[in-house]
Amino acid sequence: MNPLALAPLPLRAAAAVLALALSGGALRADPGIISPAEAQKLIASPDPAKRPVVLDTRGGYKDYFRGHLPTAHHLNFDTLRGTDNGVPVQYLPDDLTRALLVRAGVDKDRTHLIYATGAKLPNDEILSASMVAYVLEKYGVKDVRIVDGGLPAWAAAKLPVTQEYFGNPKGALPEKGNPEIALTVDDVLKRKPGAVLVDARPHNEYVGDDDVWLRKGHIPGAISFHWARLMDKDNTHQFLPFEKVRAELEAAGLTPDKEILVYCGTSREGSLLRFYLRHVAKYPNVRLYEGSWKEYAALKQHPAETKENTSK
Repeated sequence: MNPLALAPLPLRAAAAVLALALSGGALRADPGIISPAEAQKLIASPDPAKRPVVLDTRGGYKDYFRGHLPTAHHLNFDTLRGTDNGVPVQYLPDDLTRALLVRAGVDKDRTHLIYATGAKLPNDEILSASMVAYVLEKYGVKDVRIVDGGLPAWAAAKLPVTQEYFGNPKGALPEKGNPEIALTVDDVLKRKPGAVLVDARPHNEYVGDDDVWLRKGHIPGAISFHWARLMDKDNTHQFLPFEKVRAELEAAGLTPDKEILVYCGTSREGSLLRFYLRHVAKYPNVRLYEGSWKEYAALKQHPAETKENTSK
């Protein structure tokens, strides 16, 4: 294992910059978060080439009509999913997804700012932002930022909103994506000994106390870690600093030396947990089971369980 994986975050960041400098490569941003103030600076840049692609990922188009960030293009997160073989909200085939992203202006050479609304649970719209960020990363886009605090923090900072529509010009995706960050059900079933499988849903769904799912419980061996534990309780779009949640993650067995496989109900909650572990905490090996429980529950040849598990 790379010893830098366990080093403090500033040391790892500095090492990455140094490695790029020594190799002569261009410095490319990896996915992460950005403050509303910094996002506004990019949007208002006098240099058009430095302005970002802004994606409003909310499912409610009337919310977009009521007001959105300047230059925000509405990309409803659920247009990237549909029913497949009877299982709802499965990710679309590559050709359809690529066409939708290109039409939304997603571009390999530009910065992307992603946001949604919904400040308090049970509203979970931050998950639409993390899901779209995951899809962009899977298709090879590196410069992706989720606006920390979302539209609530933007409004609290008294930054401008608009009702004017904005359509991006067609984008261009990288030739090479990152399909390896996605897991299939077979990948989960054949996971290596020592890999941690974590369920990001609320605990009641993990133990089967719900009226939602075709089958109750979770994938055998999975531990529970609800995504909302990583977010500010007064604004579920505000990411908690890693040092505030580090002890909780470690107590659950979620540490950077492990291979971590994440799932949830439909992959949105899992996308948030994966985003935090990979791009806020900087864990090196975190992947997402895209089919998640809605697919696994339909595969009745595979067992489910309701007992609580702990990571070893």
